[in-house]
Amino acid sequence: MGCPRERLEEKKTRAQAILKALKAAYPGARTELRHGSPFQLLVATVLSAQATDKSVNQATPSLFARFPTPKALAEVSPEEVEPYIRRIGLYRTKARNLVALARRLVEEHGGEVPRDKEALMRLPGVGWKTATVVLGVLGVPGIAVDTHVARLARRLCLSEARRPEGIGQDLEALFPKEDWVFVHHALVLHGRYVCTARKPNCPACPLAPHCPSRGKA
Repeated sequence: MGCPRERLEEKKTRAQAILKALKAAYPGARTELRHGSPFQLLVATVLSAQATDKSVNQATPSLFARFPTPKALAEVSPEEVEPYIRRIGLYRTKARNLVALARRLVEEHGGEVPRDKEALMRLPGVGWKTATVVLGVLGVPGIAVDTHVARLARRLCLSEARRPEGIGQDLEALFPKEDWVFVHHALVLHGRYVCTARKPNCPACPLAPHCPSRGKA
């Protein structure tokens, strides 16, 4: 599927129409990962890599009850964490990363989640997407790019970049900064429930009037 030739101002105008439709369809869009603190949000986001939010939300209540703080998690071995997240993909690797992450938070950040992207990305198991998601929920603007956002950015012809960082930069250039976090969460929800990977529901899509891929994806 090719995208139409479009001047930047034309694309920005279309992006504003997309934003208006997203706000009507997903008012108050936010992460579906359940958490009660920045630390729990960070843990849940690390666990969500290559896993569904549903599977993470099934595992985290007992995990957080046993390890509610970085200190509690830092004091155990990965093997003690594994039973709590066994149903999540790559659980052994994630258990190792979570314990190492908690120890780094305690040793280097006073048990607090840093509000700096570079500092977050130095933590085990935390990449650009996870750092951007966590900071967005904590009030630091940014458009994180997961598989849903990447797919919709391509189908909506808002970005032709291949790397998540490039897609995020393209999207941030099109939408107002104060809407960046909303755009991420709304696109995730739209990709999860309407513009799905295998069978997008174009007839029910509120973005269809502004989508060059409607009926073609």
